Amino acid sequence: MPLNLPNLLTWARILMIPLILGVFYLPDAWMPVLWKNLAGAALFMLAGITDWFDGWLARKWDQQSPFGAFLDPVADKLMVAAALILLVQLERADAWLAAIIIGREITISALREWMAQLGSSKSVAVSFVGKLKTTAQMVAITVLLLHENFIPGIDTQRLGSICLFVAALLTLWSMGYYLRMAWPQLNSKR
Repeated sequence: MPLNLPNLLTWARILMIPLILGVFYLPDAWMPVLWKNLAGAALFMLAGITDWFDGWLARKWDQQSPFGAFLDPVADKLMVAAALILLVQLERADAWLAAIIIGREITISALREWMAQLGSSKSVAVSFVGKLKTTAQMVAITVLLLHENFIPGIDTQRLGSICLFVAALLTLWSMGYYLRMAWPQLNSKR
């Protein structure tokens, strides 16, 4: 495992998961709900920024590695799945939307593993629609964790729910895209 700043940022993102979750389990006497929401949303947003930043640094400094390429999507999927499960428990997200998103992440991870074994991992490399899906998920989850109405006339919960629905649609679209890209190799290896 190469020890460089991009990989350290990825590890930091994984270590932030229990912090994000833990904030919401603190007793209200220790931290009021408003502060839990602000802290949880801020930590999640910071983790999302490190997701972009670690990849950018790895490319800029030519520090890309097979380990980093493995760990980065694992960190993303752990972070998104943990946050979605928390949001369902807090009754801020519908379980069916969380199941679509988490199910897609598992499916595409398995597909990528299988395609790598076939020597065709390039056919399921990250695409624009995948990046758009990730951005939509990060925005939706951050807004739902925030949950506070700071701007008059804007219902943050409703906005977050709409964003999560859009993220789920993009999730299905990106899954269809990756399956379509992999289909020729999958079909020929039956």
